[in-house]
Amino acid sequence: MTSPSDPSTVDLGDLGLDAGARLLLRRALDRVPAGAEVAVAGSDPALVIHLDAWCRREGHTVRPADPGDAPVRARIRRSGTASMRWANAERAGDPRPGRAAGWAEPHWGLAARGALVEAGGPEMFFPVADRDVAWSDLAPRLYRQAAAAQWDPWTAVPWDTPFALPDEIEAAVVQVMTYLVENEQAALVVPARLLVQVHPHFREVLQLLAVQAADEARHVEVFTRRALLRGEVMGTSSVGGRASLTTLFAEADFSLAAFLLSVLGEGSFLSLLSFLERHAPDPVTRRISHLVRQDEARHVAFGVGHLEHRAKADSQLRGRLRAAVERRHDALAGTAGLNQDVFDSLILLAAGSWAPEAIARGWQAVQRLQADMDEGRRHRLSRLGFSDDEAAELSLLHTRNFM
Repeated sequence: MTSPSDPSTVDLGDLGLDAGARLLLRRALDRVPAGAEVAVAGSDPALVIHLDAWCRREGHTVRPADPGDAPVRARIRRSGTASMRWANAERAGDPRPGRAAGWAEPHWGLAARGALVEAGGPEMFFPVADRDVAWSDLAPRLYRQAAAAQWDPWTAVPWDTPFALPDEIEAAVVQVMTYLVENEQAALVVPARLLVQVHPHFREVLQLLAVQAADEARHVEVFTRRALLRGEVMGTSSVGGRASLTTLFAEADFSLAAFLLSVLGEGSFLSLLSFLERHAPDPVTRRISHLVRQDEARHVAFGVGHLEHRAKADSQLRGRLRAAVERRHDALAGTAGLNQDVFDSLILLAAGSWAPEAIARGWQAVQRLQADMDEGRRHRLSRLGFSDDEAAELSLLHTRNFM
């Protein structure tokens, strides 16, 4: 007779297999070697019938208890093949932050990084499964910064601050806000499209791209709200502006799209947002420009960091970056570039009035803005390994629409 206190005995009490008893059975069987028996005690009326079905499914054998074995009602012999389900399983890399594998296997699919992946599951193919194509060592730190720096559009901006602007100055603000919404919508859909290309094994990159998309959605909200703060009509949208942004969405390569959007486009927007913060005619516009610039600086940092990382592993990258700039320039050669309404609005905001001497100052300020944009682009291109002459040449080929 076997005692229920024996380590090879599991006493289920009145618990049935249909109510969770299988957890206790698996625990008991995991503690004995293959070929050993586990005695099962329990008072559930259907226990023996359910044990028979469960053991067939799990690969074990079961027999009724011998007479006189009470309270034992059955004995399960652990199968040597029951654990074969995990025989060819493998770990999906290292789960620790920043420890992504060099290559993410398709059969890892959506498994958590570091999980023990059962063999034989479905494969999921992601265009970006190579660490060098997706990675930046900055990604974990930038994600932590981005998550901590999220701001609420309803509370971070002083929407109720009283101010009054001349109608034409307000119209200039509305026009610039309309232009910014258009560009931020492009900056929203591009990282959202890039995000689904990346194997989820590179979770830090996915997290950062997801926050980047959330940033841009928030920017669209605040720019739209500022545009409608004093009225109900938005500004104009030019064909050339939309054509320029369409070329960003058309670039399918992960790194080239990040280069055109973050390094060149959003990099130029850092100068524009500084300009708007400096020349904002009201506290709401000033605060929005400041908050958005902080977000955009992270986006640019990831783009530059990613391309610096990839350039170390790919000696041909700079040639493809140059070709991407030239291809985009050629595609936009027949367009008018920056919406004239936007250009004139920037001059008026920097001028602050219609006095000729003020307009002259505003015009000069916009010229300095364009020079600052060019200098910033050349600096970032130099960081990616382009010579000074190459950086200057490529910067001049950047779209006149700024983004």
